[in-house]
Amino acid sequence: MELRNATRRQLVLRSGRRGCKRSTSMKRDAGKVLRSIPLHVNEPGDATIEEACFTLSLSKQAGLENASVVMAPRYSLLREVGRGSYGVVYEAVARKSGARVAVKKLRCDAPEKVELALSEFWALASLDKKHENIVQLEECVLERNGMAQKMSHGNKRSKQYLRLVETSLKGERIPGYPEEPCYLWFVMEFCEGGDLNQYILSRQPDPKTNRSFMKQLTSAVAFLHKNNIVHRDLKPDNILISHKFGAPVIKVADFGLSKVCAGLGCVERGSEGHIEKNVNVNKFWLSSACGSDFYMAPEVWEGHYTAKADIFALGIIIWAMLERITFIDGESRRELLGTYVRQGSEIVPVGEALLENPRMVLHIPQKPRSSMSNAIRMLLHDMLAVNPEDRPDAFQLEHRMDQVTCAT
Repeated sequence: MELRNATRRQLVLRSGRRGCKRSTSMKRDAGKVLRSIPLHVNEPGDATIEEACFTLSLSKQAGLENASVVMAPRYSLLREVGRGSYGVVYEAVARKSGARVAVKKLRCDAPEKVELALSEFWALASLDKKHENIVQLEECVLERNGMAQKMSHGNKRSKQYLRLVETSLKGERIPGYPEEPCYLWFVMEFCEGGDLNQYILSRQPDPKTNRSFMKQLTSAVAFLHKNNIVHRDLKPDNILISHKFGAPVIKVADFGLSKVCAGLGCVERGSEGHIEKNVNVNKFWLSSACGSDFYMAPEVWEGHYTAKADIFALGIIIWAMLERITFIDGESRRELLGTYVRQGSEIVPVGEALLENPRMVLHIPQKPRSSMSNAIRMLLHDMLAVNPEDRPDAFQLEHRMDQVTCAT
């Protein structure tokens, strides 16, 4: 289905993020090495910084300002596998182990970019446990002014880290500090299967794979919500596929718009007398209208929503995956999975259409010869309810998804 950018929707019907303007990053030849930077050097130009890396060995008790030992290069970049307007992703190899990794480089040259980079770092660094359906962060490194430092969450000894946090909170450059290149490097597990769009649309429909993906997606979102993280940008582009263990495994990625909802716990005494902390992420209200248009819940468009917005986005993704409903992105011209509502010659995101007409009935399934079961149809209707109170939360959804996929 062709995306039509009519005048009043010219800036709306895009699959890209809202409210996050990104500048084009620099290009780099494949095969170059992430190498160490000599200390106390003059500020290098962009070309030198492109080759610089985070291979400094830091004193256990010192911050970036006292780093003194240089190590051999640790990663070799093989090729560029993705590029956005504020970062580049490379396939790389860990030189010591030979393991393939993904290296994401984010340039922090504006407050909004600093905020996106720190949001991703805080979300992934806050996870005490691993989950097979969440992309794994190996390390994050801050590079600035010819020096590098491994990032740790809440490191109050690092002036560089605190300056980034202050820049993000104030939304402006810190007075008294000169403009200087700053990068965050994320080393993560590599997903060789591409994203959900590429995987689904390049293969014949497979009910078994669909059921597996639905269960994995709901498990991932339940894990995030249990850990007080609202993703806020769930879409097929941000769902990667790994083949490491034979069967395809979902990996939810790209946490640049995520929100770690802190301070939500209420202390209660458990059955054995020990203290337990129960958290309800759905009671935390968010106000930044961000995300990707085709997957945004009605309340997100209004800027007053909770973690239930992730449930709506997941409903759009699963519906589109099951029926292979696609549109052509107006910017990249890529075919993307996503459901929508027709309004004359236009197509409108489901969330926006429901906001304009809350009584609108969604036609699920959309295709007349669909093999969708009645149980899945009812679950999708609930996930896409205009009132978030009528949607299941992530834990209820995980339980219901187990039931409907086992019954199919």
